[in-house]
Parts: sequence; C-alpha cells; structure tokens
Amino acid sequence: MSEQNGFLPRLRPTLDFMPSPIEERPGLVLRDPFQFSKQTLIIPPQLLPCLEFYDGTHTPLDLREFLVRMTGDLQVGAMQDHLTGALSQAGFLEDDTFARTKEEAERAFAAAPQRQAAHAGSGYPDEAADLTEVMREYMKPDGDDHGEEPASRTGRTLAIAAPHVSPFGGVEAYRAAYSALDPSDAERTFVVLGTSHYGQPERLGLTRKSFVTPFGETATDLGIVEALARNAGPGAVMEDYCHAVEHSIEFQVVYLQHLFGPRIKVVPVLCGAFAHGLYESHLPEQNEEARRALGALSELAAREGDRLLWVLGVDMAHMGRRYGDSFEAEAGKGEMERVTERDLARIARIEAGDAAGFWELVKENQDDLKWCGSAPIYTLLKILPAARARVLRYQQWNIDEASVVSFAGMRFHSS
Repeated sequence: MSEQNGFLPRLRPTLDFMPSPIEERPGLVLRDPFQFSKQTLIIPPQLLPCLEFYDGTHTPLDLREFLVRMTGDLQVGAMQDHLTGALSQAGFLEDDTFARTKEEAERAFAAAPQRQAAHAGSGYPDEAADLTEVMREYMKPDGDDHGEEPASRTGRTLAIAAPHVSPFGGVEAYRAAYSALDPSDAERTFVVLGTSHYGQPERLGLTRKSFVTPFGETATDLGIVEALARNAGPGAVMEDYCHAVEHSIEFQVVYLQHLFGPRIKVVPVLCGAFAHGLYESHLPEQNEEARRALGALSELAAREGDRLLWVLGVDMAHMGRRYGDSFEAEAGKGEMERVTERDLARIARIEAGDAAGFWELVKENQDDLKWCGSAPIYTLLKILPAARARVLRYQQWNIDEASVVSFAGMRFHSS
C-alpha cells in the first residue's frame, strides 16, 4: 500500500486519463470517476514517462535514476517527492491515503438515508423550475420524430430503453423512449436497469436508498430490493457505492419524475459488465454470479408481471479518439457509417428477442464497438424472453470533436 515494502505504490487503474484542454497547460489530465477524490491533476508532458514507475514493481531509486538521466541533474529529490506527494494527496495512488479516503466515502454512502443527485448542475439544471422548462423542451415532439402513434402500438409496454448519455446530447432518443409511456404507467413500479460503469462485473449493484433530484424524492421499493439481494446472493452487492456517482440511473429517474411526479416507486439496479461472457467465449449465465443475478431478476419478473415496467439506461457504441481508436469519429460519416450497420444488426437481434444471437454479435472482436449497455440489454432479453421490441429512434452524437456515442430509444412490448 505504501513505500514501506520498498516499492512505489501503484497508480490506480480506475482513473480517467485525457489530454489537457488548457492550451497553456499541456499534458495529461487525471481525474477520479468514482469521486473518492474531487481533485484533478495535469501531468506535464516531460513527466508523463514517470507514471510508468507507479506500477507496484519499481522502487523510488528506479524513478530517481530515470529522473537523473532525463534531466542531467543529480538533484532530483524534490521533483520526485513533489510528484509522488501530489499523486498521493489527490488519492490517485493505491496507498494508505487512498485506502482511508475510500473507506470513509463508502461508509458515508452506506450510512446516508438518500442517494443525492450527483449530476444536477452539470447533466441537467439543479433548480426545479429550470429543470421543468428544459424537460418540457426535451419532450416536445419535432418533425424528425419517428416514434409510434399510440393507436399503432402492439401489446402493452413492458419496458423501454433510453440512453444514459447527457440528456442534451440524446434528446431525440430519450424523447422517443419516454413517449412510449402513458399516464396509466404511473402506478407501476419502475425497475431501472442501468449500466454499471464502475461496479463489479457479473453482479447487480443494489441500494435501499431513495433518489433525490431537483424534482423531489422518489422512494425505492425496499421489499423488491431485499428479495433481489436474497435471491441473487453473491450475484449482488448491497449499497454499492457506485450508485453514488453513476449517471445511468439518475437520468432515468429525472425523466420518470418529470412525467409522473416524484411519488413513483423505483428499483434501481446497476448491471455489471458480463466480462467472463465477453472474454471467455461463453454465455454470461455460465458464470455463477451472473447466473444468480439473472435468476433473481427472472423470478421477480415472473412474480410481479405487469405491475413492473422495466427501464433500461443504456448507450451503445463508443468510437473515436476518446475511446482508444486511432481515427477521429464523426457522427453518421466515414467509419461511423459502418458502425451504424453493425449497431442495427445488433438492434435487429434485440427486436427479435434473440438473446443468444445478440450476445454472439457483442462478442465479435471482444466487442470492438464498446457497447457499454450490452449487459442491461442482455439481462432484459433473458428475463423477458417473450418480449419483442421496436427501435423508435437511433442516434449518434459527437461527445467531442473526435469521438462518437451511439444510442437508441426503444419500446419492448408483449408479443
């Protein structure tokens, strides 16, 4: 955990790394998506090679020798101490400082009675009046909408899939998904299956906490949460700290509150990635934890039936420089035209209710499309095997100048 064992502590692998957007301060920006630390650091270009020494296998002497060679100066002690100290104080090293910070944050979340809004003021307005105005604008239909008319719908709505990208980036897809709901749905309990970007693979992240947004407080159905925890056993993590920072469920709660008010009931469930199913060439349920998780949700769906309405918070492909690709991605153009074809092939398997066929496409090249929503989607296909879906709006959005995220608004119905 520290230099007491003779080695430099390891740089946390869960940090976000991105080029500095500040022209006068070039380098690499380090930030903590878990928000154990609120700090950001910019490592200047000349010091970037030093980060490789924070891997748990190099000693302070190794780093000192490198700095001496790099600078031609024997007096590098202060530089080395400053770099290690800055990384440690920011909570970016796997050392005693970070262990204490992490333990305190997780204990505070577990003890808190509510899950406070983490993205109000950034992903959406933090004042109720402003949020109401923005949401009304988001839900206002325009001439490009291709959603279903209520009279043309097949069967009752069992579930919807909406993006979890920032609402201002996915307006059309969000609107298409939530327009599939009607006032009578307010009496149902909304089981929100969100992508767990930071949680344990093959497991469900559960919480008993109510969700607070500028619209008010929405209660979590404690009976269902407790039943899921019992039945999933090792396939679930209770009071998963990831809920504290995750946006994939928070954005769905905001939309549901806008439509029906805060006095609804939700069951917030984070779906960890099916990593074994992706990298070991088998179906997700061949992993014991994933099998228990899917079994618990299937039992819930069978027991509660139409009293539940399932809501997916899922994005699809992540392409371009931000996501490690060598090309600059532009929505709907160039390489993204091929991505559209491959996305639609996967969507066709979803529409047909073909879980195994969908997973075969996800596994291609170990999911080089980087669909972060594949686990919640596969989960829904397994627990509602008779459901069929219709894509209402497919969309691509440039999250920055060189990177694109794709997503869709979908409605799942009884066949």
